[in-house]
Amino acid sequence: MTTKPTRAAFFDVDETLINTKSMFDFLRFWMARHGDDGSGHAAVMAQVRADADSGVHRSEINRRYYRRFAGVPMDELRRAGRAWYEEYRRGPAAVTVSTWAAVSRHREAGDLVVLVSGSFRGCLDPLAEDLEADLVLCSEPVVGPDGTLTGEVERPMIGSVKADAVRETLDGLGLNAEESSCYGDHASDLDMLMAVGRPVVVGGGDRVLMEHAQRLDWPVLSAAPGYLRTAGAWAATELTGITAHAAARSR
Repeated sequence: MTTKPTRAAFFDVDETLINTKSMFDFLRFWMARHGDDGSGHAAVMAQVRADADSGVHRSEINRRYYRRFAGVPMDELRRAGRAWYEEYRRGPAAVTVSTWAAVSRHREAGDLVVLVSGSFRGCLDPLAEDLEADLVLCSEPVVGPDGTLTGEVERPMIGSVKADAVRETLDGLGLNAEESSCYGDHASDLDMLMAVGRPVVVGGGDRVLMEHAQRLDWPVLSAAPGYLRTAGAWAATELTGITAHAAARSR
């Protein structure tokens, strides 16, 4: 009989589990399939950066992204997402080795493994299959009666909404928040990290997160990338990826 989990491990995806921003790398793949020579995607990314620099909220940037797919059949987007991931996963720096090892450790400990991302299921479901994750919490594009995307999303899974989704999952499944873990690489993950008792920072490159890690004694994992097959050496001690900051605390 399978034992019901009492705690969960929540993982941000982009630049935490994989070494890219999945939505925008998928957009490059999608636009190339539709004839773009790279210049169109470069223009889109320039606009995204300009929006961010001018203070447009990350949630609005997320909504604008999905509006690009208005009128596309959802099944087509799912198939394209799976094709993108199959190509991406073969890259030499596809994954963050330490967090893939962490997923394995949590899974082997009987924890519920949950991916939390502003990306969509087309990209995330095949990743979840590779990781044997239990749940995916993500931006869910709205599908019209004819099976095509309306261009809107139910709620952008960004920032504080990630924290809301984490708490809803914990409460809904009766899991212990204090014993649960969460992994993130960016200041926008902070609310989500603070929703559990065991937050972990990945990469150490975000000043805001590192200030919290140093002040609150949070562990920090390396963001070193690797092949998917290398990251599959799940339980190896050398793949824990704990940085000097965390090692110093353990002495």
